[in-house]
Amino acid sequence: MRRCVLGPLAVVVAVVGAAGCGSSESGSSGTSSSGGSGTTTVKVGIIPIVDVAPLYLGQRKGFFDRRGIKLEMVSAQGGAAIIPGVVSGQFQFGFSNTTSLMIAQSKGVPVKSVVNGAASNGEIGADVTAVVVKKDSPIKSAKDLAGRTVAVNTLQNIGDTTVRESVRRAGGDPSKVKFVEIAFDQMPAAVDGGRVDAAWMGEPAQTIAKAQGARVVASPFAETDPHLTVATYFTSARLTQQNPGLVKKFTEAMTESLRYASDHPDEARQILTTYTKIDGDVLKNLILPNWPARIDMASLKKLASLSEGDGLFGDKKPDLDALFS
Repeated sequence: MRRCVLGPLAVVVAVVGAAGCGSSESGSSGTSSSGGSGTTTVKVGIIPIVDVAPLYLGQRKGFFDRRGIKLEMVSAQGGAAIIPGVVSGQFQFGFSNTTSLMIAQSKGVPVKSVVNGAASNGEIGADVTAVVVKKDSPIKSAKDLAGRTVAVNTLQNIGDTTVRESVRRAGGDPSKVKFVEIAFDQMPAAVDGGRVDAAWMGEPAQTIAKAQGARVVASPFAETDPHLTVATYFTSARLTQQNPGLVKKFTEAMTESLRYASDHPDEARQILTTYTKIDGDVLKNLILPNWPARIDMASLKKLASLSEGDGLFGDKKPDLDALFS
């Protein structure tokens, strides 16, 4: 699994060079006509993870075709490529966790969230991300993570911020948690081999680790806010100005896709086999996020406050209303 979050330094450095560049392949709208019937090809920068299942499901159900959009999903080499890719016009839309978008906007990167992506399911002990430890670990709760080494897939982002909140809520000292960076797909082995005391895992790493006997000791997303908006689809400020009609159509199609995935979780689970290598017992047992159509602004305000406390924004706070509303 590739990384699903962006480190703040990676975002800023990558976007500085991209922000002033137009696409060398696209027209002023950032799209290209496929010819006939007014169909427009739209590139979406994604990472092939569980969270983007509604996008693929909506493509299969024809929600985008009906609006004259031909989707082309482009898998980025890593999350750090998506934001600058959207700003430069390489992609018309992208998928990113909300902390990364806040960091980018606070640094002056011209991005605009257009529709929800994924959210916590609110179930402590069974959420889409979890802090996992070995079966025989002395760590029994988030409080015990103080003084321990915890793996996250990217430092200074949504993972360590929400893990600290779990520790804080459990009565521990979040400042005493030591975070190290390990890719999601390497985390089950890192925990099982004792290279780290615990790991904050997404899916399918969480399900794989539990199949090896690991235990869940915290559910950082759900414990931060049971309605936490984790990720959204976004575009560039330029595209919202130059082609608002396309942005509106994409938003409508994606909203329909989110609602369909929420109402048909079995179909959403099965669509994973078309763009990931997840199958068998892992597919059957992995935990799905929630896919609400609406962004939960209250949860984002809380996440922004926690992120500010962790020093992720520097001198300027993100404008959440401008970014997400």
